Amino acid sequence: MGRPDSVGRGEEKRMFSQTAEYALRATVMLAEQGRALSAAELARLSEVPPPYLFKVMGQLVRAGVVTAQRGKNGGYRLGRAAGDITVLEVVNAVDPLPRIRHCPLGKPEHERALCPLHRQLDETYAQIEATLGSRSLAEMTDIPANRTP
Repeated sequence: MGRPDSVGRGEEKRMFSQTAEYALRATVMLAEQGRALSAAELARLSEVPPPYLFKVMGQLVRAGVVTAQRGKNGGYRLGRAAGDITVLEVVNAVDPLPRIRHCPLGKPEHERALCPLHRQLDETYAQIEATLGSRSLAEMTDIPANRTP
């Protein structure tokens, strides 16, 4: 059986955008540390380039996933307990999962019903969203789900 086209051909296919991956790395690191982290420390621990991290954290703050406090004892921390923040919430805060907007078969008559392929793909995306929406940051770590930030 052959390997998928994306394997070993230079360009790897990703489930999430790089922005979403960086957001997940940063929020999981905040969950694991359980304390405020400076931007520099969070960038180092999560292995995210600092300029990119700053952009991602701004989006997460605006979405209420994390909080930011300036000053000597400031930094970033989770906005709620890690058990109350879903993977889907983190991803949607920075780069929502794509949904199919146009028929993959090119059929324009979707006013009343999706074509069978479009319907199946839409159901698959809905299952992915449901799975990510049912998984918390705490489940991505070894920490208790009820530990508060």
